[in-house]
Amino acid sequence: MTIKFAERMSRLGTEGAFVVLAKARKLEAEGKKIVHLEIGEPDFATPDNIVEAGISAMQNGFTHYTPASGIMEAREAVAGFVQRTLKTPVDPTDVVLVPGSKNVLLFTLLACIEPGDEVIIPDPGYPAYASQVNFIGAVPKFVTLREETGFRMDLDQLESLVTPKTRMVIINTPQNPTGGILTEEDVAFVCELAHKHDLLVVSDEIYSQLVYEFEHVSPLSQPGMRERTVLMDGLSKSYAMTGWRLGYAVAPTALAAKLDQLMINSSSCAAGFTQMAAIEALSAPESEHAVHRMVKVFEHRRNLVVDGLNAIPGVRCARPQGSFYAFPNIKETGFEERELADRLLTEAGVAVLPGTAFGAAGKGYIRLAYTQSEDELKRGLKQISDFIAANRG
Repeated sequence: MTIKFAERMSRLGTEGAFVVLAKARKLEAEGKKIVHLEIGEPDFATPDNIVEAGISAMQNGFTHYTPASGIMEAREAVAGFVQRTLKTPVDPTDVVLVPGSKNVLLFTLLACIEPGDEVIIPDPGYPAYASQVNFIGAVPKFVTLREETGFRMDLDQLESLVTPKTRMVIINTPQNPTGGILTEEDVAFVCELAHKHDLLVVSDEIYSQLVYEFEHVSPLSQPGMRERTVLMDGLSKSYAMTGWRLGYAVAPTALAAKLDQLMINSSSCAAGFTQMAAIEALSAPESEHAVHRMVKVFEHRRNLVVDGLNAIPGVRCARPQGSFYAFPNIKETGFEERELADRLLTEAGVAVLPGTAFGAAGKGYIRLAYTQSEDELKRGLKQISDFIAANRG
């Protein structure tokens, strides 16, 4: 039998980090040593107190179904955390727990966007944004993030993209892949635009705790935005819990009910013991201390990587203010970004991503995740530098 696939599958993309990771693992299986700068996953262990909370929860019976939106105590912990950090009131019934924050975006698109509607997304941006928008039959409109402004959005372009068909704006701050942030003025502009044109804002803030010399700004905190903002966040990055698969939404009340309905029809619920571990992660002082220690390490690594990249002839790199990514400009090396990424992997043993894995505006850039030890980062930088010096046109 030849399976006939639905046309929508042709509109679904992939995620370059996992594609390159698979290639790197294959090379490692063949005996080649690889420096992994491709995958956005902290190399830290999940803090002990969170692990112990998860084990205790399993031992105490949290291994069964939970309500679709999550255990109320866990939703209360999320609401309390968001209230403390973003300084805005949150009702726990507006919190929906999901097995990975990508579900927040997918469910919101399914609930609110019709085929042919327009959704504004950042370019370069997290690949799931364009992939999911295309998948549901909506039309992505790309707002450029520019290096010369620290990868802030081009606000004039953003405003020009709004048409009568525009229904949603997706923002990401701090950003993947650039490490850039949106300032208070940027967020205020997005909010003003949302009010003026009756737009829903999905705000991906998964890196909100990983900021350097900057105070994170969220549209959820802005006047009148509570009823038109969906906060998309989770525990993967800040608490080194990528494999625990727990994300969350804070949504307007009516939309939270639709997200609950979509959870019932898809995953049923997130794992109960993971939800109980989330209470510990979001409430315990030990967890907060662990995040602060991790941010200090990432800040040191950021400086090491950015300085090392800027010392390579033909490479320049802006200093990111958040996340754990560097997005160097490699146009003066004479390499095209995909060729450089491919050859760094196969010839130099360094796994990075081409900037165009994140959109057309990533042309001339590569992305590095500084989620490895200092020694590994130094080794990777040397191998990149040596390769470019030996092969530069």
